Amino acid sequence: MDVPSLMRQSVDFHRDRPAIVTEDRVLSFAEAWERGVRLANGLLACGVRPGDRVAGVEDNNLGAADLFLGCAIVGAVRVPLYARNPRRSHGQMLEQTQTKVVLADAAYADSIAGLETEIDDLAHVLVRDSGYEDWLASQSDTDPERDVDSDAWYIIRHSAGTTGRPKGVGYTQHDWLVNCRNWYYRLPNLSPSSVVGHAGPISHASGYLFLPAWLHGSANLLFGAFEAGKVLDMMERHHVTHMFTPPSMVAMLAADESATARDWSALECVLVGGAPITDATALAGRKVFGDVLHQVFGQTEAVPLTVMTPEEWFADVEDSNPMRAAGRVLPFARLQVRDADGTVLPIGSEGEVYAQVEGQMREFWGDEELTRTRLIDGWIRTGDIGRIDTNGYLYVLDRVDDMIVSGGFNIWPAELETVIADHPEVVEVAVFGIPDERWGETPMAVCCVAEGASADAAQIVELVTERLGSYKKPSKVEFTTESLPKNVVGKLQRKVLREPHWAGHERRVSGA
Repeated sequence: MDVPSLMRQSVDFHRDRPAIVTEDRVLSFAEAWERGVRLANGLLACGVRPGDRVAGVEDNNLGAADLFLGCAIVGAVRVPLYARNPRRSHGQMLEQTQTKVVLADAAYADSIAGLETEIDDLAHVLVRDSGYEDWLASQSDTDPERDVDSDAWYIIRHSAGTTGRPKGVGYTQHDWLVNCRNWYYRLPNLSPSSVVGHAGPISHASGYLFLPAWLHGSANLLFGAFEAGKVLDMMERHHVTHMFTPPSMVAMLAADESATARDWSALECVLVGGAPITDATALAGRKVFGDVLHQVFGQTEAVPLTVMTPEEWFADVEDSNPMRAAGRVLPFARLQVRDADGTVLPIGSEGEVYAQVEGQMREFWGDEELTRTRLIDGWIRTGDIGRIDTNGYLYVLDRVDDMIVSGGFNIWPAELETVIADHPEVVEVAVFGIPDERWGETPMAVCCVAEGASADAAQIVELVTERLGSYKKPSKVEFTTESLPKNVVGKLQRKVLREPHWAGHERRVSGA
């Protein structure tokens, strides 16, 4: 089966029901589908053919829904860009995937302006400015009904390699369908009256919940740019039943002074994922919203791997510590813990987590070498250090590759180190994650400089902000004239510098 044929079927069954809800509009399935058809025909006019890549950089808004539908209708491979990324990262993702067209909200136009002159395959940059609605309306409303094979590529989402350069993970039509279906396996069932809210961007994990809602005839609610008060207002007004949000957003929603006085009787599920969550945030969310918090764990390469219901999360379980867990292994996923040689370890042992799940990645886009190192005999090496107990709870203890997860976003130390090393007074630099109350963890930089150097923390922060975006800037910068610690082969030992900052913490990953 393929995505567009199932989406068309849902339109036939639910034409007049609400499909897309935004800050100022409610569209029926028929109305939303017509917009998708018009965008599909606009893409065809730009030379897009089935299998071509089409990218988007946007907030959760009507334009994002247009792109979700339009790419499926024309058989294009959607490439979500991340609104918080800088221009450099956009260019890398577009170039690596040979993207032909990119669409952007007006707020992000500057981040992609002129890229068509820098990237060979990129033919068109379309901005959703004041003329977008007229342009869309001028396109044909006749569904092109392109035939799409179930093994054709559907979407390319980006993870990152050990160098920090983004790596594309492709999903086929079939793989995306089974993957999205599995997300709902242990959640409360959808009904035609369900409203699925997207606080986290649908370019990220929240996007896995969009398609099942559409196919079921439920509404997808797009909050736009995240503002806690606005999100709470829309959740209550539109009777949201299901929602995905990273821990940092749970914390901000629960902390809003209006949250406890609202009516959450419609709310059935707040699915939390994308980063570890602290006890304080989980309990605050539970106090505000009730027993509706569920937790999911996975990664772009293999997801979902675990889901934990409120009954499992906030429970006393013999031989388990659910509050420290990332979830319970899903029935349709296999997890193993292995040692450095790849040998499977007994239950309860600590080691690297390997995973198998329906719809997992088949390859890194255009990178055979990385695929060989991460996909081993059908198993995904997650890069996470963890253990699994006898009740199926997974505990994530550390990360093999030193990745930092801040507010649900992946930040790679090597990427920041490359930028900071460009400062003329920095001899060498190490970046690693330290605990942060709001974001879970945040980057810290230790810079080796010569005696008498005048470099200061503000210069380093400004350099990273300018090159990589504000969300990747280090929250703390220290300077030293001593060489940074290295192992016997000269490799930088970030963990030696990181360890003192995690003293007293059970895990070397944190949560918001």
